Amino acid sequence: MMARFSSGRSLAWAMGLVFLLIGAALAKEKPLPPQFKYAGGTENVYQGCEGNLELNPQAMIFKCLGGAIEVPYSAITLMQYRSDISRKVRRMKVKWKVRPDDVAPVLGAKKNRFFTVVYQIDGKPHIMVLRVQPQAMRPYLAELDLRVQQRVEVQGYEEY
Repeated sequence: MMARFSSGRSLAWAMGLVFLLIGAALAKEKPLPPQFKYAGGTENVYQGCEGNLELNPQAMIFKCLGGAIEVPYSAITLMQYRSDISRKVRRMKVKWKVRPDDVAPVLGAKKNRFFTVVYQIDGKPHIMVLRVQPQAMRPYLAELDLRVQQRVEVQGYEEY
């Protein structure tokens, strides 16, 4: 003999199921809003392209609507996080697609804003300069130090 459910029980059971499904949908991780902006470099990405930086086991990947830049950790020769783009990087003999001179300097700035990565692909130097706020960059610093096995040169006046 089949048990009959009253319409009240059926409705309560259906409502519970709906709330469970809604809760599961809301619990899914929302993608982060773009925290990085392409400020200059040697890659075919337009200036100001907003995206995020992903760190996977072999490489860091900057992804934005204008493209993606994948940088193997083993290819990185220099990482800097500064309030400007260092003279050392500005004077490098590379074929710039977006020159760092195009980036408005932050005169007298007391906060770091530019994450610069210099790397070698097929024996040729490449540069990626990303603009990022300190609170967004802070979680990446230690992980990059470990994965690349070299320190990110951080301008000294900010606390990390």
